[in-house]
Formats: sequence, structure tokens, C-alpha cells
Amino acid sequence: MEFNVFKLKTPNFEKLSEFGFILENGLYRYSVNILDGQFEMTVTVASDGKVGATVTDLSTSEPYTLHLADEAVGAFVGRVRGEFEDVLLRISKSCFERDVFKEVCAKQVIEYARNTYGDELEFLWDKYPAGAILRRKDNRKWYALLMIISKRKLGLDSDGEASVLDLRLDTENDAELVDGKRFFLGYHMNKRTWFSVILDGSVSFDEIRALMDKSYKLAKKK
Repeated sequence: MEFNVFKLKTPNFEKLSEFGFILENGLYRYSVNILDGQFEMTVTVASDGKVGATVTDLSTSEPYTLHLADEAVGAFVGRVRGEFEDVLLRISKSCFERDVFKEVCAKQVIEYARNTYGDELEFLWDKYPAGAILRRKDNRKWYALLMIISKRKLGLDSDGEASVLDLRLDTENDAELVDGKRFFLGYHMNKRTWFSVILDGSVSFDEIRALMDKSYKLAKKK
């Protein structure tokens, strides 16, 4: 559970302190009683962002772990599991920030949208944390979709993952842009009006920036 809640996120240590975490020997630690005081839950965050969480039965001072076993069922275990997850979700939302896209080019895309159009990534899907959109403020139309996907989904012979940018396609003037090498049919979008580019440096940022500008203008027309 810890790994899913905090996947692709990085801690804001100042916010951890504000939330109630205490720094001890290089480890941020937070404890809270759950299930009407029957258990103590302790969450730790290391300097590298790694999160740990334990539950202790206060009547025996022994660790409680049934809530971590998928096969464990029953109303009592369900209550422990529910309160355990609620605490982690509150910490995630209050003290952690998205840290999804690592490539230099991906960060350049994000920075360019921020500085040029005043737009920030919007993460719309909780079940798909590795996907975010950019859209115009005036008509709320998307002009870019940034995501992490398998290269095979673009038709490439590789099991590796990559940051991919989807942009609107000028079908009248750029019909020949998609070549299956540098530019691909738009993944997850209408393949007739969108295209994809891998942000691995194979396409220069200057070229991507020009295509972003064009996509931004195309979104105005839709």
C-alpha cells in the first residue's frame, strides 16, 4: 500500500514537519492512534523519500500485520486496513508532491508551458498517476498530454518505458510528420488529429517547442 500511495511522488520535508512529523536521527517519524486507540500507527520518511509504515497492537506491544495480507478478510481487519490507508492518503496529499517526469526534455516542456502560457500540468486520473495534461485557460481545450508508457505501445521493439508528449496535429500541413521513427500516431488520443513524440532527446527541444506552439494554436480553433 505504501508504494502505491507514494508512487511517483517526492516528500516536501517542510510540510512533513507542519503535518506533525518529528525528525529523529535523519528519519521523519509520525505516530497516531487508530481504531479507537487499540493500535498505534507509525509512518517514517527517509531523506531519500522512502516511506515505511507499521502498526502496533497497544494491548500486547506486538506488531500487527494482517491488514497487509490481501487474503486476510473480515470486518475487523477491514477496519484496520481502511484506517491505515486513510492515514497514508492524508500524508500523501498533504506532504508529497508529484515527481513523475525525470527526463531533461520533459522538464523543459513543463517549464516552457509554465513560462510561456502560465499553464501547469493537471493530473486528472488517480488510477493513472503517470499521465497529465496541459490545456488553454480560455476554452479549457487540451493542447498537450504528457505520460509515461511502454515504447511498445508506439510500435517500437522495446520493453522500456519513456516519457511521451502528445500534441495536436495540423492535418492540412503536417500530414507527413508521423514517420514511426521520430513522430508516432497519437497514443491514447485520436490518431488522425494527434501525434506522439518520445522525450528522450531524439527530437530537439527547439523543434518540440515549435510544435507545442502550433498545438496550442490548434486548440484555439477546436
